[in-house]
Amino acid sequence: MKKVIIISVAIGALAALYIFFGQDRIGQDSKSAGGRPRFGGPVPVIAEPVSRQPLVKVIEALGTARANESVTLTASLNETVRRINFEDGDFVAAGTVLVELSDEEEEAQLAEARANLDEARRQLARLEDLDKQGIAAASDVDGARSQAEAAQARMNTVIARLDDRLIRAPFSGVLGFREVSPGSLLMSGDPITTLDDVSQIKLDFTVPETVLNLMKPGSRILARSASWGDREFAGIVRAVGSRVDPVTRAVAVRALIQNEDRALRPGMLLTVRVVTEEKQAFMLPERVVVQVGKKAFVYAVDSKNVAHRQAVQLGTRQGGNVEILAGVKEGDRIVTQGVIKLRDGVPVMFADEDTAVANKGRPGGRPKGRPRE
Repeated sequence: MKKVIIISVAIGALAALYIFFGQDRIGQDSKSAGGRPRFGGPVPVIAEPVSRQPLVKVIEALGTARANESVTLTASLNETVRRINFEDGDFVAAGTVLVELSDEEEEAQLAEARANLDEARRQLARLEDLDKQGIAAASDVDGARSQAEAAQARMNTVIARLDDRLIRAPFSGVLGFREVSPGSLLMSGDPITTLDDVSQIKLDFTVPETVLNLMKPGSRILARSASWGDREFAGIVRAVGSRVDPVTRAVAVRALIQNEDRALRPGMLLTVRVVTEEKQAFMLPERVVVQVGKKAFVYAVDSKNVAHRQAVQLGTRQGGNVEILAGVKEGDRIVTQGVIKLRDGVPVMFADEDTAVANKGRPGGRPKGRPRE
């Protein structure tokens, strides 16, 4: 019985010694040489160097396209259409005759006026010759001259009436649909067609009064239409409205867009981005930023491939990226993938050992390859 008790006590003592020294060894193994806790080896990540990239601050709005010049062509008198010289959608130059109205009566009046003018001029020339010979009275010469001038005025009046029967394009542009036919009777004010100058588009949009101080003539704008996909149309702000709408608290803005290929049409709805600031800034993907309360952090990899948490100050967010105002400098290697696995002071690894060695000696270098997840 005593032997059994002695053996049991010895086994218990050995077990206690094993537990004591084993736990101490495990505790030592769980720490690295520098005293940092180990997490099962380096964490695989991807890190990229910080560099300055273009940052464009914009104000977005919706706008309506308008023609640079637009008019509905009408007749100024009642007359029958004799000839039409255009087709739907034609591009015409300024001064082109589009419609000719009947003018038989005016043509006859013009012939009469021209004949009267020729006769008055012959009478005036005859009296001027007699006046040079001292035969004709000066009053007769003056009367003949007055008659010639009156005949000229009557002929000019008939020519003006004839010109009213020619409907011309007041400026260069694109015609709309034809609203008349040859032989139809046009009444004064009846529409004939529309004419739009679309070589330049006026883009009207509104912005809140809170950004009125950022709206300046000459500011660059970028516009897109659903009809043209990702194509951007560049223009400039031409003018800012002089009044703020008291109901919507918005101000009207007009921009100009060159439209040489006539891709934009009056009435189109466009999304507008007004560029208020352009600069070079440190930009990082939003996913790499760790938010802790009101503070923001990123993980930077040092020359020994150890990740350190760095506090940063955030700026403008744009297209999935965020501007870093402070906390990083150009060339810093910032972890862009694998952030969720990191803690401050944790060693990291890249795609393979060669990549890690290569990156260790170049703090501004981009890691080669992707990590093994």
